[in-house]
Amino acid sequence: MFTLNVDPDLQLAIVQPSFARRYLDIVTAERAYLSTWLPWATNANNEAFFLEFVRKSLQGYAEGKSMSCALVYQHTVVGNISFNRIDQELKKVVIGYWLSEKYQGMGIVTKAVSFLIEYAFSELGMDKVEICAAVDNIASRRVCERLNMALEGIISNAENVNGEIVDHAIYGIHRTDLR
Repeated sequence: MFTLNVDPDLQLAIVQPSFARRYLDIVTAERAYLSTWLPWATNANNEAFFLEFVRKSLQGYAEGKSMSCALVYQHTVVGNISFNRIDQELKKVVIGYWLSEKYQGMGIVTKAVSFLIEYAFSELGMDKVEICAAVDNIASRRVCERLNMALEGIISNAENVNGEIVDHAIYGIHRTDLR
């Protein structure tokens, strides 16, 4: 299994079929919470859903268009973090993530995003990292702010999350911002 070590307790592991059952368990137990921010959570009702996610993720990784990793905290899969889009032409990646509610408030996402920002600049040669968060998703917005990402704007009517139209706050950080 290909993993990136963030710290002794946290690894990012490229998604694999064996993670599908754990993803399903998390979403089944926390569907109401996750559906607040993730449009796909209401439809993630079986292991086949996540096996298809893994298949598409691995295809995107092989094509150099994305990279999806399980968040593995103390040897347990607790969520997912991805370069949802790797744009070589624009030298930009877009990060997305979700985390089990039980593991929030422990700095897991902040550490993982910080690691991926550095990875995007040092390993992928990107110039910009971007995160889009629902305006009302205060926890995700705080991750961006803790990492000194700039609020670049608000996009209205950006996403339909299970029947609710939400606006997105767009955050970015440039390679030059880290100097």
